[in-house]
Amino acid sequence: MSRQRPLSPHLQIYKPQLTSILSILHRGTGIALSMGSIILVVWIISLTLGKETYLLYSTIINHWFSHLVLLGFTFGLFYHLSNGIRHLFWDAGYGYDLKHAYFSGGAVVFCSLFLTIITWLIIYLYMV
Repeated sequence: MSRQRPLSPHLQIYKPQLTSILSILHRGTGIALSMGSIILVVWIISLTLGKETYLLYSTIINHWFSHLVLLGFTFGLFYHLSNGIRHLFWDAGYGYDLKHAYFSGGAVVFCSLFLTIITWLIIYLYMV
């Protein structure tokens, strides 16, 4: 056996499954939430620096692209929360079989989308 084979299978060998995609998305949203917390820190700093700085921040954050970023941040927050709760059940030993893993994965995505939509509906109804 002189053929050089990889020590472990790579991503191009596996076909994507719901559980692997949700795992990657969980890690990605964790990173995005860490990066997105800068928005919150800048908001607090702008509050402390006076009215002009806060008005500049408000102008930037009320741009349509900023709203798109905040929408993604909101989804990431709810997804990471929902999937974290799913992981807590796994830590307790529940939901390991394939049927429950796929059901809970779908529930995580549904809850994340539902909570994001409800949150943004409340925000826009309050702003009008």
